[in-house]
Amino acid sequence: MQPAEARFNKNSLLLALRRYSLAVSDMEQTILLPSLLRDLPSDELWDCEAAEETCTDLYDNYLMLKAIRNTVESGHVPLDDHKAKNSTALNKSLEPLLDADPEVLFRFHLKGLFSVMGDLTKKTQSLTEKYMDIIGVAN
Repeated sequence: MQPAEARFNKNSLLLALRRYSLAVSDMEQTILLPSLLRDLPSDELWDCEAAEETCTDLYDNYLMLKAIRNTVESGHVPLDDHKAKNSTALNKSLEPLLDADPEVLFRFHLKGLFSVMGDLTKKTQSLTEKYMDIIGVAN
């Protein structure tokens, strides 16, 4: 029997999504006291959603990473009012793409999804490592 990852091509979207899901599961199993992450600033630049917002702490990042994993696994896309406004603005800026060839549009979105999933996986792993540093456990 082959391991689950061996069934997918190394550049497969399913494998990228699986890696992210596994990284979040590892994060959940490692971070036993998420409240220790409260008020600890993140050193990552892309924690700010918009210039007028303040950066979130590691606890907010922890919750966001779990919520994204739940969305990926369930297919249900909840949007609160604030994020809906940002999504609407993004959709308007991408409207010219809607007239593009469907294959070109698909490849554009797929490339973006691979990029985002890779970034989220790294962010999840980084958060897990920071927690281990906080509690004094060597990696």
